[in-house]
Amino acid sequence: MLVAPSILAADFLHLSRDVETVNRHADFFHLDIMDGTFVPNISFGFPVVEAIAREARKPMDVHLMIVHPENYVERFAKAGAAMISFHYEAALEESGNVIGHIRNLGVKPGIVINPDCPVEKVFPYLGAVDYVLLMSVFAGFGGQRFIEDTYGRVRALKAEIIRQGSHALIEVDGGVSPANAGKLAEAGVDIAVAGSAVFKAEDPGAAIAAIRGCTPLP
Repeated sequence: MLVAPSILAADFLHLSRDVETVNRHADFFHLDIMDGTFVPNISFGFPVVEAIAREARKPMDVHLMIVHPENYVERFAKAGAAMISFHYEAALEESGNVIGHIRNLGVKPGIVINPDCPVEKVFPYLGAVDYVLLMSVFAGFGGQRFIEDTYGRVRALKAEIIRQGSHALIEVDGGVSPANAGKLAEAGVDIAVAGSAVFKAEDPGAAIAAIRGCTPLP
């Protein structure tokens, strides 16, 4: 399983150190962009993304938790994003247009849903996206408890991906740790986003390796 540490959980006083941890041990940078409107929190914006891009040797996976994502995807692409996902709940019937816009910028598009959004809502887009991000907590805050219903949602999504012959990957974000990585991989997850489990660990590199290998830490 691929691992995308969430920079939201990094130590911003020592961001260069944590960026290097991702470069050395992980597969992607996961960047949560919150606007205080779509979600009740604000994270960081273009200056931080651009600063990380200057040091990043792994692709940047930008997760937009914002209203009107179509207004910002071009600037995040220019800032260095290799992958951009947005919430279906923020775009609704315009989701197809946003996906097309992202792809036209030369960036891999993804679509995201919160735990209370039926997984079937993303089925019409499985032929157009490179990945689907299933939130295993509600978007907006780090450090939340993993929602157990996620396993069933992953299995349902994986079955539909196979049925459609789609190549979309499944990403899961929220409460991911070495303790549940194996069960997530078994259900069909391809990319695990982990924040606190990585950056709050005594050895972040070992935590990343444990998630990737789906083995609990000793």
